[in-house]
Amino acid sequence: MNSREVRQSFLDFFRSKQHTIVPSAPVIPHGDPTLLFTNAGMNQFKEIFLGTGKRDYTRAADTQKCIRVSGKHNDLEEVGRDTYHHTLFEMLGNWSFGDYYKKEAIAWAWELLTERWKMPKERLWVTVYKTDEEAAKIWGQYIDPSHVLRFGDKENFWEMGDTGPCGPCSEIHIDLTQRGDAPAALVNAGSPELIEIWNLVFIQYNRNADGSLTELPAKHVDTGMGFERVCAVMESMKSNFKNFPSNYDSDVFTPLISKISEISKIEYKASHSDTDVAMRVIADHIRALTFAIGDGATPSNEGRGYVLRRILRRASRWGRKLELREPFMYQLVQTLVDTMSDVFPEIKEQQALIERVVKSEEESFNQTLDRGLEIFEQTIIELKQSKIFPGEAAFKLYDTFGFPLDLTQLLCTERGLSVDAATFAQLMDEQRERSRDSTKSVSFPSILSFMTKDEVPTKFVGYTNIETKTMLKSIAEGYVTLVQTPFYAESGGQVGDTGTISFGNTTINVVDTIKHNNIFGHKVDGIVGELLFKNEVTAKIDIKRRKSIERNHTSTHLMHAALRQILGTHVHQAGSLVSPEHLRFDFAHFAKVSEQELSEIENIVNEQIKNNITLQHHRDIPFDDAKKMGAMMFFGDKYGDRVNVVQFGEFSKEFCGGTHVKNTGEIGYFKIRTEASSASGVRRIEALTYNYAVEYLKLQNKTYRERIEYAYDLIDEIQEMHNKLGSSSPFTNEESLGLDTELRKFEDVPEIPQNIVTDELKKEFSDQLTRFQSLENYIFELSDKKKIIEKEKAKAAIQSASGNIDALVMNAKAIDGFKLVGSKIAANDMESLKSLGDTLRTKLGSGVGLLASIIDEKVALVCVVSDDLIKSKNLQAGKIVGVIAKQLNGGGGGKPHLATAGGKDIAKLDETLKNFSAVVKGMLN
Repeated sequence: MNSREVRQSFLDFFRSKQHTIVPSAPVIPHGDPTLLFTNAGMNQFKEIFLGTGKRDYTRAADTQKCIRVSGKHNDLEEVGRDTYHHTLFEMLGNWSFGDYYKKEAIAWAWELLTERWKMPKERLWVTVYKTDEEAAKIWGQYIDPSHVLRFGDKENFWEMGDTGPCGPCSEIHIDLTQRGDAPAALVNAGSPELIEIWNLVFIQYNRNADGSLTELPAKHVDTGMGFERVCAVMESMKSNFKNFPSNYDSDVFTPLISKISEISKIEYKASHSDTDVAMRVIADHIRALTFAIGDGATPSNEGRGYVLRRILRRASRWGRKLELREPFMYQLVQTLVDTMSDVFPEIKEQQALIERVVKSEEESFNQTLDRGLEIFEQTIIELKQSKIFPGEAAFKLYDTFGFPLDLTQLLCTERGLSVDAATFAQLMDEQRERSRDSTKSVSFPSILSFMTKDEVPTKFVGYTNIETKTMLKSIAEGYVTLVQTPFYAESGGQVGDTGTISFGNTTINVVDTIKHNNIFGHKVDGIVGELLFKNEVTAKIDIKRRKSIERNHTSTHLMHAALRQILGTHVHQAGSLVSPEHLRFDFAHFAKVSEQELSEIENIVNEQIKNNITLQHHRDIPFDDAKKMGAMMFFGDKYGDRVNVVQFGEFSKEFCGGTHVKNTGEIGYFKIRTEASSASGVRRIEALTYNYAVEYLKLQNKTYRERIEYAYDLIDEIQEMHNKLGSSSPFTNEESLGLDTELRKFEDVPEIPQNIVTDELKKEFSDQLTRFQSLENYIFELSDKKKIIEKEKAKAAIQSASGNIDALVMNAKAIDGFKLVGSKIAANDMESLKSLGDTLRTKLGSGVGLLASIIDEKVALVCVVSDDLIKSKNLQAGKIVGVIAKQLNGGGGGKPHLATAGGKDIAKLDETLKNFSAVVKGMLN
């Protein structure tokens, strides 16, 4: 029988036993973030054994592709050197979910092996758990009792984890010696002459937290057979075991080895020579890479991505043994497609992607491999008599030349050396610590851990409220904590909220929000007086800033979905920043994203914006419910028992605790600004939305010289505001004057053609294009500085106008026992006017206020009403401002305590303000 016939025979056999034949699960376990790779057939049935799921069948069989390269299953160093260890293998399995049990499982296993496949009965050995009398008795009906051996927990007791389903298992081994006379001592001894081919697991207990076992109400069977091993046995049976079986001699591997031999022009002789070992390693490794990439993984520097990169680089180094110095592994993908895509069609569907990823990784590593090998050889020479390869040198090979530690260890083993792994690990820890330190903006964890060690978690109400009444709890080093808060704390790439905390006439600014152990710390820039601690305060976020952040956060989700749609499902987030001004998204991908692809991604995102998709925010739902919804999850991410899922139709579903727009139409417009490499195997996109995207589009239509002039205009505006603000400016005089000096560096760049689209033109004008990009970056830096100083200008204007409000309150009219204020006031924008309205409302006590300002050649209005008048006299700001706005040929409205409106007829403003008291009196009648 060839390999296809073996696989099909297994499935047909169990189909005849009323088993449902199910497809292999992906080798990347997308629904289980606890697993690096699918490493057993039972993974897809895990929830059945845990009692959290079920199927519409009770018997199943399949062939499952598995990868084992880490933890207790890490046999990487044996691959290629022996004949039966692999990184990727197929596991043939059959299952019973509360249906049949030991009697049937054992009987069918014996029937398939000895009657269907004709394996010699005398060559088979079985093992049972030391106390499993039932299994031993059943086996005694089929096999010589002397070939039934008992073993303990390590060999013959299967457990899913520290707690949960478990049970005894029974393994079937076969004697591969020529005479079939292997002694019993070789069973479970790790000998290639007597190997395990099938494991029957009988799940009958639950392991409790205290270590005790209780019987399960339903008993299950879970079996796993090594497909490649069985194929090798069947191959050896053809010669009556005269030829010692090797997995690599079966037709599972021979097409690959023949292709490697063809590429290298070296004959494979099935020996232990370096060239033969190299061919076996490469044949094995390309299988793991092909199936993993085909199922959505990609080489990177973290998690499963790093495992794949290690495998690929290990194979590349073995390629040097065959004098293969140019990319070659990608050429083997076609052979795998030819031989295995009938069973696993996904590798054919993803063939182009797999070849591109493998070739790209080969090209990248080839650039440093030879130089790294030179450094390795030089270090060997310097060792002289020592047999220990320095950890410092191993770290340099890793850090500079991309050599995984196990590759260096492999090189050293070939020379009879060992690596100082302890020093290597120490240097790795120091590097990680430096990386952590470099990304810390403040030392808030220590601050908050000191503040919050005795506190309960802060209640976050910011999904639905922009302000809330609350109480201050504690303060330390400029951070205050609140009982509840509308402020989103920096998390998941989204920056923290800013805003105000106020009571009466006292207001302090919140300039950042962070959290530790779900305690929110609000960084304030004012003095927190005792008065604030004794009274209920109002915590209010900067809603304009929050809206910008929400637009960028939702756009990040839409772009993530679009990236996966255009580039492939291997794309996943590797880091992000969501700020008011822009979004930055790092993602796993193996090559530069082309201009065409970027354009397609932009178009998809803008199409979803046009579709005006409503947000569905599934908050605090069970993790299993989120999985059933199809929310994206990734290995390494930590999920609690209850999670948040952000959904926009069927286009995007992601685990996310951030804040988002209510519908995608609020984003307005999305534009990618830059795409570049962030790290090996990681790309970075920066993008803009709403007005920021529109401004960027305007900039794109300017020539280089026009951009220079535009930059000078920005500087003039910044310097003018700086001079007016004086000591209140956020910049020093040196910083302000230095803006011109920095811009003059770009003056001497010659003009370049506007439409540089071909690679040849991009190469010809590469220096100018680099400077062009640098100028663009500087203009965005200037734009950010302008926004910062404009904010300070607005704050100063509000502070100045606030002084006028004191006078307005002092001179307020009194009607029906409350104060009435109606006046014009200077304000830069509606947000500033609303802020002044808040101040007026606070200082009025009991009263009604109306403030008017001319903004962009239109009348802007804000009306406020104190809480007591809303309750006792049913006065509502929304209704009042609506009547006033109509007199100005405008309209508006809002909440009872604060409402805004606009009007077109500026000439009628003075008369309208005079009639304000009459309008309010009319509302009282």
